[in-house]
Amino acid sequence: MPESQEPEGAIAGTGAGGAMDLAVSEATTLEKGPDDTGPQDRPRSLWSDAWRDLRRNPVFIISALVILFLVVISLWPSLITSGNPLKCDLSKAQEGSQPGHPFGYDGQGCDVYTRTVYGARTSVTVGVCATLGVAILGSVLGGLAGFFGGVSDSILSRTTDIFFAIPVVLGGLVLLSVVTSSTVWPVIGFMVLLGWPQISRIARGSVITARQNDYVQAARALGASNSRLLLRHIAPNAVAPVIVVATIALGTYIALEATLSYLGVGLKPPTVSWGIDISAASAYIRNAPHMLLWPAGALAVTVLAFIMLGDAVRDALDPKLR
Repeated sequence: MPESQEPEGAIAGTGAGGAMDLAVSEATTLEKGPDDTGPQDRPRSLWSDAWRDLRRNPVFIISALVILFLVVISLWPSLITSGNPLKCDLSKAQEGSQPGHPFGYDGQGCDVYTRTVYGARTSVTVGVCATLGVAILGSVLGGLAGFFGGVSDSILSRTTDIFFAIPVVLGGLVLLSVVTSSTVWPVIGFMVLLGWPQISRIARGSVITARQNDYVQAARALGASNSRLLLRHIAPNAVAPVIVVATIALGTYIALEATLSYLGVGLKPPTVSWGIDISAASAYIRNAPHMLLWPAGALAVTVLAFIMLGDAVRDALDPKLR
């Protein structure tokens, strides 16, 4: 006699001595022990969910690759160029593309390609250092004011109002016009001085929101100190908005450095900067447009990459957008 086919479901005994029909998949699940949990059953945090979303976001991948390339050539520009950005030949001034010199020469006979590559180091250094300074100073001041409140909160609010009233470019023209140093540090210091109020307000609001959560109140009731509440319970849950704003602001600081250098109050020669090259090439835009297009294009791509990265991070860290 032919064997009977296996039934679609399985039979499992009940506590009352009866039986119930189960699907094969459900019966298999019941055979698992309590410790046989898969990866999908593990609890996930905001950061793990954000990283999962970022890995699937093509905007994040493209911008991250561009930024990684910029960081690499900033640290090791000799990987893609063997020239000296300060070595010039006036006999080749304003000449176009030539073998070995794809971007041509500027008004002083310097290789535009070499100067564009070395200019990435200055822009990335200014953007990263200014962003770190602004994020640290603004987060500390805003976080403390939001946590303790009272007089400190009122003083911070009025101080930020004063700084917000100062036009950034006008403030740079006034403050940096008296600086004679050709290094990047005066420009970075100026950006930190006028940039921290925005981060402080973001950090203050995040800390006030996190301070009202039940887990913070429970930790306080158990006797946790203020430093433990800030570092262990509030800061990890309030830092996401600060990271988003700081990432987007990084591209803004790079553009601000180029603007100040273009106006003559930012970085000064012999420092190699895209803003300096754009300023020098603006007088030759009709006769030698290549002098302006390449550093300006590199600046635009860099700023766009950081802004795209910030937008992707914001979408991944904002639960309302899920």
